[in-house]
Amino acid sequence: MIHFVVAILFIGLNFYTYQFLATEEVIPERESFAAFPDHVSEWRCTGRERMPAAVLRNLGASDYYICNFVNEDQSALVNLYLGYHETQVRKEGGGAGENSIHPPEHCLPGSGWDVIESDVVEIDFPALPEGVRGQTRAKRFVIAKGDQRQLVYFWYQSRGRVIAQSHDVILYRFVDRAVRQRTDGTLVRVTVPLLRGDVEAAELAFAEFTRAATPLFPRFLPN
Repeated sequence: MIHFVVAILFIGLNFYTYQFLATEEVIPERESFAAFPDHVSEWRCTGRERMPAAVLRNLGASDYYICNFVNEDQSALVNLYLGYHETQVRKEGGGAGENSIHPPEHCLPGSGWDVIESDVVEIDFPALPEGVRGQTRAKRFVIAKGDQRQLVYFWYQSRGRVIAQSHDVILYRFVDRAVRQRTDGTLVRVTVPLLRGDVEAAELAFAEFTRAATPLFPRFLPN
């Protein structure tokens, strides 16, 4: 019974907030990912990937960046995905009109990947959003499809926060829409193939790449 009452109260508060406290939405200024550099320190983008129009419509991202990066001696490969949503207010009809960020823990199994390890971990970013200090949390996966294995880190970088858990994203989006009239946000996903099952080498590649790439994010991911 208590869960039912809490659900009804949440729905009512949600309706009140959206109808009376957040009638207009603020879309912040930012640079397009078209300006994101294809050379990041010793890492080089091998060619930007483009998503089919139908996939992009279902994804609901306003802007995105996908590329495989290799280091100077081509001993490591890292895939970077940045998906920016300028608004996450549900469009009429849902479906292809849905524009909320899709959690990777839901999308990866739908793409045929099995999650064989899942953790929330502390990682140290050299450049954090304004107001965020010290260690920050991200979601860490090891995924498998047949003989393939990949290390995946992802987090939500939204309105001055770095967030690991999908349920926290929903809570903060609700609060920020009421207080700041903003629902924009970005999914950051870094994927490293596990070559010969070498997790240590993949972790090192992730750490080296993110140390070089994350200082660039404030230009493209508004706080």
